[in-house]
Amino acid sequence: MSDRVTMIFAEVLQLPVENFTDAASPESIPQWDSLAALNLVLALEEEFGVKLSAREIVAMRSIAAAKTVLRRKGIDDV
Repeated sequence: MSDRVTMIFAEVLQLPVENFTDAASPESIPQWDSLAALNLVLALEEEFGVKLSAREIVAMRSIAAAKTVLRRKGIDDV
């Protein structure tokens, strides 16, 4: 079963979850444009009950990086 972060990315980007690995990034997923990035941030903040700083948002250039940012905020179930 896919993890929560990957499921959010698949839902927001409207792609099958199978299209995503931790290495997925804007360079490998054409649908991951600037508008999608904003929607991803909003979805992650809502799902995990956190507020992401501009620095954290900029650091999220892959699914793995997004998971790292969330773990640093104390979220273990990513």
